[in-house]
Amino acid sequence: MANHTISLTVNGGWERLVVPSNMTLLQMLREKMALTGTKNGCEAGECGACTVLLDGDPVNACMVLAVEADGREVTTVEGLAQEGGLHDLQKAFIDHNAVQCGFCTPGMLMAGLSLLRRNPDPSPDDVREALVGNLCRCTGYLRIIQAVQTAAVRLSAAQGVAAEEASAGPAPDHGSVGASTAGGSQ
Repeated sequence: MANHTISLTVNGGWERLVVPSNMTLLQMLREKMALTGTKNGCEAGECGACTVLLDGDPVNACMVLAVEADGREVTTVEGLAQEGGLHDLQKAFIDHNAVQCGFCTPGMLMAGLSLLRRNPDPSPDDVREALVGNLCRCTGYLRIIQAVQTAAVRLSAAQGVAAEEASAGPAPDHGSVGASTAGGSQ
């Protein structure tokens, strides 16, 4: 089996790896990079447990060869954390108790994230459609749908606050005024 050197971005970091021709993206992430959040469920593209984002689009990592990711960007569930804290989508899953056994959760999170990037205000039907390729054997999906919608509200609110702060401009620098009078010269 031939080996190939590939370069790609994984969770924001540039990586260069040697992979065999027949290695899947799932195998590469789990075996070569120790990113085990992406789950190996069916190896047939049926369950969605291995969903990752490839250039922002959800894919079943078990159905993509690692060499196909050469020059591309991959985001896994490990890449969701922001500045050491959970992403709003992860927090919403916890708040709605949408994790159950947790096996499908990484794939659900990645499919949900992709939806929220495309549609910041999804209806319940939009969420159902986005998650159609992700199977959960523990729940009736209601809590997962509610979690994605809660995350949408939180993300919209956070973006609104960030936009308001950006439009307000920089805060006045009062430090230089105090410094010039602090020495006693007036």
